[in-house]
Amino acid sequence: MAATPAPLVVVMGVSGCGKSTVGKLLARSLSAEFLEGDDLHPPRNIERMAAGIALTDKDRRDWLLAIAHQLADARAGEHALVVSCSALKHGYRDTLRSAASQLAFVYLQASRDLLQARLDARADHFMPGSLLDSQLQTLEPPGADERAITLDATLPAAQIAAQAAAWLALPVPKPARKR
Repeated sequence: MAATPAPLVVVMGVSGCGKSTVGKLLARSLSAEFLEGDDLHPPRNIERMAAGIALTDKDRRDWLLAIAHQLADARAGEHALVVSCSALKHGYRDTLRSAASQLAFVYLQASRDLLQARLDARADHFMPGSLLDSQLQTLEPPGADERAITLDATLPAAQIAAQAAAWLALPVPKPARKR
């Protein structure tokens, strides 16, 4: 019997949904490394966001490729990795999946009001609350063709991480055969 591959997971969603907090807890429960996706943004992207300028697909490309590179390294080294990354569009997730076909996505979903309140309460992040609406407009929630679970971001972070870990422990469904 083949060994189960080390889990590769992206905790995704818009700013303020709890990606980093849940990602760290999930990584700990999986004995995995945690990578803060924001740390891989080029300085130009951080400057744009801090100035209240929404990123374009072109702005995000190198950032997504840097995360994909980290995922590919983890896959090649057979070590578990949990990454926080907004992964807002299906195409962005395709870029990440190109590095690891069994990549799993944990999508943290919350109301706009809760997200805005969380963003307004944090003072130590470059992403201003004024960009929330552009992220919500860009967001394409994961579809049925993706290995993803949607979890309620209003729950305590430890509970969300436990739900994600339980889902990740389930057998990976085989893709449906095309007729």
